[in-house]
Amino acid sequence: MIQEFVDVLVIGAGPSGCVSSSYLHNNGVKVKVVEKTKFPRLVVGESLIPRVMDHFAEAGLFPALDAMGFEKKLGARFIRGEEICVFDFSNKFSEGWDWTWQVPRADFDNTLAQEVIRKGIDLEFESEVISVTFEGKNSITVVKDATGNFKEIHAKFIIDSSGYGRVLPRLLDLDTPSKLDPHSSIFTHVVDVNRPEGEEGTLISFDILETEVWLWVIPFSNGNTSLGVVGPTTFINSLSENKDNAEALRNAIQLSDYYIKRFGGVDFLFEPVKLENYSRSVKQMYGDGFALTGNSSEFLDPVFSSGVAFATESGMLAAKLIHKELNGGTVDWEKEFTEYMRRGIGVFTTYVKEWYTGNLQTLFFHQPENPDVKKKICSVLAGYVWDQENPFVKKHDSVIRNMAYLLNNEKEQALKNPSN
Repeated sequence: MIQEFVDVLVIGAGPSGCVSSSYLHNNGVKVKVVEKTKFPRLVVGESLIPRVMDHFAEAGLFPALDAMGFEKKLGARFIRGEEICVFDFSNKFSEGWDWTWQVPRADFDNTLAQEVIRKGIDLEFESEVISVTFEGKNSITVVKDATGNFKEIHAKFIIDSSGYGRVLPRLLDLDTPSKLDPHSSIFTHVVDVNRPEGEEGTLISFDILETEVWLWVIPFSNGNTSLGVVGPTTFINSLSENKDNAEALRNAIQLSDYYIKRFGGVDFLFEPVKLENYSRSVKQMYGDGFALTGNSSEFLDPVFSSGVAFATESGMLAAKLIHKELNGGTVDWEKEFTEYMRRGIGVFTTYVKEWYTGNLQTLFFHQPENPDVKKKICSVLAGYVWDQENPFVKKHDSVIRNMAYLLNNEKEQALKNPSN
């Protein structure tokens, strides 16, 4: 059997794998990337948040992405009937990027992968991980290539960035139930023939159909738009008696007063894809000789577009810690990796939960707006969830619930005493 020897094996060539492999390569580490699929390939997660731009810039991947002319995302709009709340990333509490992109992931991920290859990194498509064995921190990974041949890859460390493939969680029995309630989504792309001119035609929007059900609209610079519906799995399954994803998505679009004219009769570019009970978690995020990054470890919910941000955050952090360790440094993986990532994941988990309770929606749509509160929430939505100077980060487990309670109480009192 063919044998290869590298410092670090990266499993998966999505954003997390490309960021980590690029950083390591830039710092003189011999790295190999194996990717089960052939690019370009369809994947969900088309709305980014500004925090990812820090990672793409630091990994040296930003120029190649910027040259693609992807649609700029300057903020996000939330719609609830006639109520509208718009967040502007340039008006946030924390320092950081004021914009990002909304992207067809097939093109975006392929651009990342081709740039990694251009840098001289060994990236092998259609290469499936069959088994992994560890001898201390060293590992031997058996992979099968596109022609059916097997090889052994010997590595000092493995970064699992396999996303929904969840290679190491599956092989090492690391999966554990998510703390979030079961939700599902159905999505596709359309040629946006009725797209309005100006900002309205480019603005990413989330149309709330019910408290726990929402439609996403993500316009791309190529004239296409991503459409998706998200809700409790039981609701998503009820949209079509025949379990027809296209029928289910069309029925969801019919529920949108705001978007029914724009998308009610358009053709779908591909059969809508269903992701069922998509939230994921793991028992541990690292072990001797490996680290889990991106969706291989945690995936929360698409409502705040946090998926790619956690993927690149964990990919970059893992790469830095591995580089430190390979150079003789001491790394406390529990503190420097797991505890750090859990802090950010914990903030977004709270926001997802409070979105579905309706408490966060109460804050979004309250009138008159509180500019200070909005700026602090905007920082969270931009991905700056480690900024302890922001009380909406530091006190995330209580501040949203408490503020929503006060606002709802004020509203009730006003209804009881209209003369006041």
